[in-house]
Amino acid sequence: MIRRGVTPLVVFLLLASLALARPTLVGPSASELQAMAEALTAPAMEGRRAGTPGGDLAARQIADWLKEAGLRPGGEDGSFFQSFVVATGARIATGTTLRSAGGNTPLEVGRDWMPHGGSLGELVTGEIVFAGYGVTAPEARYDDWAGVDARERIALVLDGAPPHLSGHSTIRLDKLIAARRAGARALLIVADRLPTLVATSASVRIVSGTITAAGADALLAPAGVSTKRLARALAERRAPASRALGARVELRVALEPADRVAVNVIGVLPGADPQRAAEAVVLGAHYDHLGLVRGTLHPGADDNASGTAVVVALARSFAALGPLDRTLIFALFGAEEIGLVGSGHYVRQPSVSIERTVAMLNFDMVGRLGQSPLTVAGVESGRGLRQVVTDAAAAQSTSVTLRDAPFGPSDHSRFYDAGAPVLFFHTGSHADYHRPGDTADKLDATGMARVALLGAHIAERLAGGARPTYVALPRPSPRWHERREAGAAAPAFLGVGADARDESDALRLTRIVPESAAARAGLREGDILVRLGDRTVSRFEDLTAALRGRQQGDEVRLLYLRDGVEHETSATLDARP
Repeated sequence: MIRRGVTPLVVFLLLASLALARPTLVGPSASELQAMAEALTAPAMEGRRAGTPGGDLAARQIADWLKEAGLRPGGEDGSFFQSFVVATGARIATGTTLRSAGGNTPLEVGRDWMPHGGSLGELVTGEIVFAGYGVTAPEARYDDWAGVDARERIALVLDGAPPHLSGHSTIRLDKLIAARRAGARALLIVADRLPTLVATSASVRIVSGTITAAGADALLAPAGVSTKRLARALAERRAPASRALGARVELRVALEPADRVAVNVIGVLPGADPQRAAEAVVLGAHYDHLGLVRGTLHPGADDNASGTAVVVALARSFAALGPLDRTLIFALFGAEEIGLVGSGHYVRQPSVSIERTVAMLNFDMVGRLGQSPLTVAGVESGRGLRQVVTDAAAAQSTSVTLRDAPFGPSDHSRFYDAGAPVLFFHTGSHADYHRPGDTADKLDATGMARVALLGAHIAERLAGGARPTYVALPRPSPRWHERREAGAAAPAFLGVGADARDESDALRLTRIVPESAAARAGLREGDILVRLGDRTVSRFEDLTAALRGRQQGDEVRLLYLRDGVEHETSATLDARP
């Protein structure tokens, strides 16, 4: 009787002692967070631009921190790194040559001519046809291609536009597309300066390059003509003067890939519950910033060394605590600043499938809390998230401003678009945003510690509690016809993102806003926008200028390249959200 009575008590005491033995979650300290932010903003990091030595150095530092914390690698080949291409590139390979057909002396690459980085790699031998400036301008009844048969030939055109066509703009891609449509095998553009391979990396499915006037004259010598005489004839006629020139050349472009690559840095703390370990909570932040902008260092302390420090410090805290029921993934994304590229890559190749991702917590610019409330957005992106955040904030007496919608230009939006509930932690913008003054000495490390502790409690609850159900919320950018009755015209919105600091002479799209005009028109990430209406586009500023004066509801024609092939479509512009 006595032994039977004691047994339950012994079991109870044993279980209680085991529960007490489990360590309590300890949040990161202000000094720890400040030290990491200072390390990430050190001069050697060069502003952590994706795909640069400084960005790579930051990635290696983050990986070292995750390894020291005891996390498992979540990247490729047993590493912490998940690599992706941020910019296509090439280098000249053996065999690249340009010479008169039958000639023994080729022109010198880099001095007389330069292949384009986006050229096809082929050998072409054929007659040169002169196609003026390679311009088609229907509004001016001008077409350099109308009077010459360029099929299976090598077209030679002058850089720029005819002087008498005032106001007509043309870019390199216009000329390449026109040459392709005319059936030319190759295109050589005569210019004063030779571009780099990086500057001409946009792909068009034609063999192409730029050549100096002296180089072109050497090829044309057998025909007894020069580029100066050809240009003079155009100027005097004020009309196309295209013709076959009789000279034959041999052109071969051979390029090797030299893509610019960046990485996500991923650490994993596996779950302990056999029933839930296959599910994951992702804690993420982007570690990249702008780098050197016109030679000036942009350290990016708040944006986003602050969020990176919080996520790495939370990795340490949870590793010390030990496994929770669900798996925790700590993901530090590259290339957020050029269009959420790293997080987009992760979502396509996740460590744990998006279907099994319980929620994603994104920390972006969390270093300037001060006395203001912390903004937590996305609380209605998953049923039950609002209560989780409210309870955690109340438990540590943290003032928060809750936002229902998860929409915003940061990494969490990639997860939400893919079907995962998200929370976005943010302490607000400021005058130092994307400026050299965003330095570590201006961070509120104590505030960062409070943000980290709140994030820790939320993650702990999500890793062990009920799974929030994804909620598809209406997007804040209404289509134009839904707002027409408002009367006033709104600024037009296409819905694309691009790297404003790309060195290429083309606008490569890195982000298509879901349900936007661009998405409805069929544009995809990686497409190269060439024209909007009658305006050429080679920089994001060109796109902004082309949209200026447009209104919601306007229909515009778009010319774009995909995999080196041109396409045309139309888009009905939205109002800017």
